[in-house]
Amino acid sequence: MSRPRPEIYVSTDVEADGPIPGPHSMLSFGSAAYRADKTLVSTFSANLELLPGAAPHPDTEAWWRTQPEAWAACRLEPRDPAEVMQAYVKWVDELDGAPVFVGYPVAYDFLFVYWYLLRFAGRSPFSHSALDIKTFAMSLLGKSYRQSTKRNMPKRWFDPLPHTHHALDDAIEQGALFCNMLAEWRAERSPMVPGS
Repeated sequence: MSRPRPEIYVSTDVEADGPIPGPHSMLSFGSAAYRADKTLVSTFSANLELLPGAAPHPDTEAWWRTQPEAWAACRLEPRDPAEVMQAYVKWVDELDGAPVFVGYPVAYDFLFVYWYLLRFAGRSPFSHSALDIKTFAMSLLGKSYRQSTKRNMPKRWFDPLPHTHHALDDAIEQGALFCNMLAEWRAERSPMVPGS
């Protein structure tokens, strides 16, 4: 019997112009593939052309006006979504491990990526494997879900990485956060060494 492939954690951040795909567009996304030991294996990022017939949501559009530098970055050289998502499937398929999508919040990021994958590539290389960092924090902290926010997480979980609203920057930052949490979770559950 063959051993299962180790999991590889694909931390992903999405920038969009509204709350749901279809009526609104994914503007940009970035993924950072991490091994459990926090080795950053590979990254993928792209800016996307807007969906035909889609329009920004007024609330999201107002928020983007407060982020001119991030807006300019996510509109630089946008590419055809079909080309991007097919390249993304190939990238995920070539990772050396069983891919698990990781997001914060995963309900938003996976919603967009999954919709775009099915619409433009015909399949999701993640199947339905998506892990929410905030839910994992709830488990580790023993707090309610709504209390398990970044401001209530211990500083030791955070590496000195920027959160810029550039999709790849944020994917890398959040992937490192997840790996630090994973290391702590594993340490807490490892058997005690005899005599320690």
